[in-house]
Amino acid sequence: MIIHGIYVTVIVLLLFGVSIFAHELGHFIIARLFGMVVEVFSLGFGPSIWKKKYRGTLYKIGIFPIGGYVA
Repeated sequence: MIIHGIYVTVIVLLLFGVSIFAHELGHFIIARLFGMVVEVFSLGFGPSIWKKKYRGTLYKIGIFPIGGYVA
């Protein structure tokens, strides 16, 4: 029973992460289409677990996976 609860929790968190990624990717694509400079594309908040700068944009994964942002 506990394993089933853990499984469901992991699936929900995974789906939540995918929906956040899709949402923020929409902001990113529209900003680029309209010629805006995107400085940061982040999934999660707080200190970075992973980050990489590519073509002037800092892509990162934050330690708190409760959202994301495009700056």
